[in-house]
Amino acid sequence: MCTEQELLGFMRENAYKPMTYQELEKHFGIEDAAEFKDFLKLLTELEQEGKIMRTRTERYGVPERMNLLRGRLQAHPKGFAFLLPDEPDHPDLYIHANDLKGAMNGDIVLGRVTSKSEGGSRLEGEVVRIVKRAVTQIVGVFENHESYGFVIPDDKRINKDLFIRSENFHGAVTGQKVVANIIHYPEGRSAAEGEIIEILGHKDDPGVDILSIIRKHGLPEGFPEEVMAEAEAIPDSITEEEIVRQGRRDLRGKTIVTIDGEDAKDLDDAVNVERLPNGNLLLGVHIADVGYYVREKSKLDEEAYNRGCSVYLVDRVIPMLPHRLSNGICSLNPQVDRLTLSCEMEFEPQTMRRVRYDIFTSVIKTKERMTYTNVRKILVDEDPELMERYAPLVETFRTMRELAMALRQRRMRRGAIDFDFQESKVIVDSEGKPVDIVKRERSIAEQIIEEFMLAANETVAEHFHWLKVPFVYRVHEEPSSEKLLTFIQFAANFGYAVKGKGNSVHPQALQTLLEEIRGTKEETVLSTMMLRSMKQAKYDAQSLGHFGLAAEFYTHFTSPIRRYPDLVIHRIIREVLENGGMLPEERMEALGARMPDIAQQSSERERIAVDAERDTEKLKKAEFMLDKIGEEFDGIISGVTGFGMFVELENTVEGLIRLSDMSDDYYHFHELHMALIGERTSKVYRIGDEVRIRVARVNMDEYAIDFELVDMKPRRANKVKFLDARGGGFGAGGGRGKRKRRGEVVAFGRSEREGAGRGEAGPAEGARRGGKSRKRAGKAGRGEERGAARGLAPAPGGRRGGEAAAGAGGGKGRGRRGDGREQAEPPAVFGGGDIIGEGRTRPIKATLAREGGPANKDSADYIPDPVPRGQGVTLDMWGLPVSAAGRRSRYDDDEAERGGRRNEKVGRRPAGDGKKRAGNGQAAAASGSKKRTGGKQSPAATASPAGAEAAKPSKRKKTKK
Repeated sequence: MCTEQELLGFMRENAYKPMTYQELEKHFGIEDAAEFKDFLKLLTELEQEGKIMRTRTERYGVPERMNLLRGRLQAHPKGFAFLLPDEPDHPDLYIHANDLKGAMNGDIVLGRVTSKSEGGSRLEGEVVRIVKRAVTQIVGVFENHESYGFVIPDDKRINKDLFIRSENFHGAVTGQKVVANIIHYPEGRSAAEGEIIEILGHKDDPGVDILSIIRKHGLPEGFPEEVMAEAEAIPDSITEEEIVRQGRRDLRGKTIVTIDGEDAKDLDDAVNVERLPNGNLLLGVHIADVGYYVREKSKLDEEAYNRGCSVYLVDRVIPMLPHRLSNGICSLNPQVDRLTLSCEMEFEPQTMRRVRYDIFTSVIKTKERMTYTNVRKILVDEDPELMERYAPLVETFRTMRELAMALRQRRMRRGAIDFDFQESKVIVDSEGKPVDIVKRERSIAEQIIEEFMLAANETVAEHFHWLKVPFVYRVHEEPSSEKLLTFIQFAANFGYAVKGKGNSVHPQALQTLLEEIRGTKEETVLSTMMLRSMKQAKYDAQSLGHFGLAAEFYTHFTSPIRRYPDLVIHRIIREVLENGGMLPEERMEALGARMPDIAQQSSERERIAVDAERDTEKLKKAEFMLDKIGEEFDGIISGVTGFGMFVELENTVEGLIRLSDMSDDYYHFHELHMALIGERTSKVYRIGDEVRIRVARVNMDEYAIDFELVDMKPRRANKVKFLDARGGGFGAGGGRGKRKRRGEVVAFGRSEREGAGRGEAGPAEGARRGGKSRKRAGKAGRGEERGAARGLAPAPGGRRGGEAAAGAGGGKGRGRRGDGREQAEPPAVFGGGDIIGEGRTRPIKATLAREGGPANKDSADYIPDPVPRGQGVTLDMWGLPVSAAGRRSRYDDDEAERGGRRNEKVGRRPAGDGKKRAGNGQAAAASGSKKRTGGKQSPAATASPAGAEAAKPSKRKKTKK
């Protein structure tokens, strides 16, 4: 019989060419009719699942050999998506919103690559076929529009509303949270259509918020009747006869304890430590034998497989197994007999080398049910009351601390990465309303259990890896060289070097960096960026090692009550032990075929559980801050983006300070430095900086909190002028001035900035620098002030071309004193990137001048002051002197668009002579009222009717295209 693995393996061979089913039948030597029928059935199933493709010539092959990719779609709220391929080493495929072909978040699809980057690391493509739909129900708020309605999805990755016909309302009214089945999926321009199947209640009712998250992620609440029937049939206790029959090792006489949280009910692990006569330390880790009660392919097993793991929400737990098992016969409660799987390990105290180990079935009776808090008080605080109460166990706890710290030091020397991020817990009342947020402590008690569980997991994984038995491993692959290089460059900005060979970095180098930055200001930023550069841990049927733990072998063995992979390997371990250390060949094949599917399913369910837990935590944190709007808190910047920065408070609540709310300056985002830098003030905001914030807004629909900086002064728009050394001025109102020759610097006056639409800075009267300038004739509202004559007051002779021209109308412009004389402003020049903010264009490089204050020479973007007046030097676009060879004339934008001719070249006047000279060497009038423009009168030379008449645009014949 041909199996799925054999068929797919054959098709993935390099020498394989697509074959018909007859050729495949001949290759695998299928002769029996029943076997041939099963083979055709296998081909059909694999084709439906998208694992193989059938061509137009009825030939079969795998998608990856046909320029296709099979994978899961990960959608984004903005409409685009990424295809995450099934092939582990294949880069993700970017898919534009127009190329999704109706696919939704989570769907299994086949995609085609349409373009690649130069290195081939970035791919873009399209969806070819939707293999399996992941979204069958949508949870959201219902809106009734009489003859039809819409469900607005809670999941923002579904960016189109669900259309509901009136006959499918089923009693729902506007504002209620509902669950709707999808009847028709989106196709082309048509939206998805659905039918309401459940009304959860009004969106503001208590408990509806958590219930909607449960429905959104498809989490089951109750157990089916057949599952509960199996659970009820399991006995509440074990008998001596049962223990003897199974040949379990009796450990009931040993001092074994459980250490868990105060509110934990599913106690699945217990530990003991002994000091042996030879001086070595013996560690025993005993895990509840859940696999003994949950048999393979039973209803309990099927339900546990579908759930994948227990989900710990803010106000409830959705267990993987019924409470009768998780809190009853499988929980290692004190002073009762329980069946367990044990792993005993002996360590040398000096080197912490494991000298021997043993894995076996056992029966235990725990002495005490300890909590993390009590153990911490005994070991750290030495609480006299607790030390007296647990006197027989105090020495055992001290030995546990000694062993745990030694194991931890060994792990750190090996190069394990230890992230110390702060976790929190939201405390809710009986109605589900948050009343407090407390930090989770990582005390010595938590570290003891953590180190003991890690040691047991590594020992079990290594043992069964060398037995060559099908198994489920916990793997953490090495980060991609591209992301790692980005992080190394980022760390170098802070003065830290990460050692490595070629494109690879040992985890010990990263842990060394974490130790160096511990307690420093940049600890948060570097730890966060390091974590983001790494891949997610997952389950796999192959032992690929664990990069974060620097472990060659690792698995999850210690929590079978709440994780399905642990339950699976418990059954395998007991089966191997019962069969003398090996498994029959048929059983090996059957398990080997099932392990990859179990690993993938468990990884997917784990991600869903993590998303649901995060959603409920974000929801309750946002609700907790609702009544704190307007209050001030101290926080630390935890993230910087192009649209603002995230700030985390002491209670771990995180909010966003939007760039539009930072009103004291215009800020640029520097991605490499992960910082916002002020244009005018050169103020820098970076991850890890301490700030004082005020709670501004709370959006309960998106669980988002907005902060604003305290003492944030508004931008002084009436005192700021944008200067572009290329000739164009950019005002805060978005108007654009007429471009001058290269080297002239134009600034907008106040009245020009405040004009509606585009403003024009016409040529000032007097001895301004020579250069052509036209005044555009515009309609009212486009740079003109209604009811006022359009004109410019003459400037005294000898003024710099870089000074501000007077505004139109009132003649009250920036840069001019009340007596009509221009006021020189000492420029403080700061480097600018893209000008950020509403109503402004984005020049490539702008300089910013403001009144008073010295230039910030320490700024990385500092530009030297321009050459003093009196020297005939041209400035380039950065405000720096250029040679004569670099000077060139520019087209007037408006004239160029109308097909006008090139402006005439105009020379520069000698420094400080107060006269104006044309480019051909002839002297122009000192008033500057005429220009070398074919003898025409300058439109801005006077405000007389004749001048106004000259401002009208000449009529041109339209040329036919």
